[in-house]
Amino acid sequence: MGEEHHHAPPPVQAPPAGPPPPNLALSRGPVWNPAEQLLQLHYCIHSNPSWPEALLLGFQHYIVMLGTTVLIATTLVPAMGGNHGDKAHVIQSLLFMSGVNTLLQTLFGSRLPTVMGGSFAFLLPVLSIINDYTDRTFPSEHERFVYTIRTIQGSLIVSSFVNIFLGFSKTWGNLTRLFSPISIVPVVCVVGLGLFSRGFPLLANCVQIGLPMLILLVITQQYLKRLHHAAHHVLERFALLLCIAVIWAFAAILTVAGAYNTAKAQTRVSCRTDSSYLMSSAPWIKVPYPFQWGTPIFRASHVFGMMGAALVSSAESTGAFFAAARLSGATPPPAHVLSRSIGFQGIGMLIEGIFGSVVGTTVSVENVGLLGLTHIGSRRVVQISCGFMIFFSIFGKFGAFFASIPLPIFAAIYCVLYGIVASVGISFIQFANTNSIRNIYVLGITLFLAISVQQYFVTNTAPDGHGPVKTDGGWFNDILNTIFSSAPTVAIIVGTLIDNTLEGKSKAVDRGLPWWGPFQNRKGDVRNDEFYRLPLRINEYMPTRFL
Repeated sequence: MGEEHHHAPPPVQAPPAGPPPPNLALSRGPVWNPAEQLLQLHYCIHSNPSWPEALLLGFQHYIVMLGTTVLIATTLVPAMGGNHGDKAHVIQSLLFMSGVNTLLQTLFGSRLPTVMGGSFAFLLPVLSIINDYTDRTFPSEHERFVYTIRTIQGSLIVSSFVNIFLGFSKTWGNLTRLFSPISIVPVVCVVGLGLFSRGFPLLANCVQIGLPMLILLVITQQYLKRLHHAAHHVLERFALLLCIAVIWAFAAILTVAGAYNTAKAQTRVSCRTDSSYLMSSAPWIKVPYPFQWGTPIFRASHVFGMMGAALVSSAESTGAFFAAARLSGATPPPAHVLSRSIGFQGIGMLIEGIFGSVVGTTVSVENVGLLGLTHIGSRRVVQISCGFMIFFSIFGKFGAFFASIPLPIFAAIYCVLYGIVASVGISFIQFANTNSIRNIYVLGITLFLAISVQQYFVTNTAPDGHGPVKTDGGWFNDILNTIFSSAPTVAIIVGTLIDNTLEGKSKAVDRGLPWWGPFQNRKGDVRNDEFYRLPLRINEYMPTRFL
C-alpha cells in the first residue's frame, strides 16, 4: 500500500474591509457636546453692564423679589392679629433684612448673584406659634400680634445657630461632597417645580390681569424682540418691567371703572389695586432697629420647629446656588463655598431675629430665574438691588407704592421664572450617562417622590399649621411636617441616599463623578478661585478653615 499524503486546505482570504457602518445619530443631526458654562450670557458673574443699565436691572430684581415678601406678610400678619399698619411694618422689616442678607451673601457668602428673600419654609412653625396663642386672652389684637412676633424672634435667634454650626463646621460642605450630577438634577428641578402653587393657582385668583400678564410677557420678551435688532437689546432685558407697568395700569383702570364692585371678596382682594391699604398705612420714614417689637420670647417647643425650617432653608438655598452658578456663567460651587454660604445664612437669620423679622431668608428662586430671563448674571446688579431694598424699607410710602402691585401679576411672572430654574436643573444631566438604566431609575424615583411627598404633606396641612404627622410631641410634628413639606429637602435625602448606595463606586463614571469631582475641591479647578474668592484679598489673611 502506498503512503497517503494529506495537504491542509489553502487559507481562506478575508473579504476586504469595507467602510464603517454609518452613524445613524449623526446622519439625523448634530450631537451637542456638554458645556460647562452657558455661552449665551451677555454678562457673567464678574462682568458688569453700564451703570445706568445696572441700576435699572437692579431695580428689576427688587420688583421681582417684592411679590414673595408681600405674600408672606399678607398670609401671616392677619393671622397674628395685626392690622394694615402692622403689615406695612412687617414688609419694611422683611425688605430691610433681605437687603442686608443679600449683601452678606454676595460679599462674603456664596459670592453668587443671588437675592436673599423671605422663605415659606418657616410658614408651618410660625403658624404653630400663632395657633398656640389663638385661645389666649390679650388686651387687644395688636398686643397678640406683638407677643407672637416676639416669640418668633426668639425662635429665629436660637434656630440660626443650626445653620451657623452646619456652615462654619463644614458639615454642610462635607454632605454636598456626596452629590453628583445625577442627584443634583432633581434637587435643582424641584427648587423651581416645588413652587408651582405660587404660579398658576395664584394667577387664577384674578385671571383678568394674571393671564394677560403671562401672555404679554412671553410675547414681548421672546417674540417681539426678534422683529427689530434695536428692540432686541431692550426687550430681552427690560420687557418684564414694561409688562408690569402696562398690566398694573390696566388693573388700575378696571379698579376705577368699578369692574370688581360686584365680584366675590377673594376676587376683589386679588384684583383691585387699592385692596392692600399699604399706601395709607405705611409711614413716610421708619428705620428698622434691633428689638423693635420688644424683648424676644424663648420657648423650647417653638424653637425645635423653627430648627427644622432652618434646615429646610439650607437645602433650598443649596439647590438655588447650583442654578444661580449655571445661569451666571460660574462653575458649580465647591463644598467649602457652600459651607461658607450656609454659615452666613445662619448669621443673617440671627440678625433677622434681632431685628424682628417674621420669617428667615433663603435664596429667592424667582430672582435666580431672572438671571436666565435677562441673560445677565452680574454680581454687581444684584448688589445694586440691595440698595433699592434698603431704601424702600426705610421710606415706607415709596415702598408701599410698588408693594401694592396685585399678586396675580407676580404669579404670572413666577410661571416663567420658576420654569427657567427647573429647566436649568435638567441641564446638569449632560455630564452623566443619560443612557444608563441605573441613572434613569435614580432620577425618576427622586424626582417623583420629591414632588409627591411634598404634595401629600401640603395637601394634608390644615390652615392652622397642623400637618399629617400627629404625635404627642408638637415640636416633633413641626420638624417632620416642615422637612417633608419641602421638595428640595426630600430630593436631597432620597437622591443622595440612593445614588451613593446603588452601585455608587462601580458606576462612578456613569454618575459623572470624573467631571464633578474637581469642582468640589478648593484647588480642583483653577476657575474656583476666580469665581468664589472673597473680596479685598481677604483670603490671604484668614486661615483656610474659616473660608
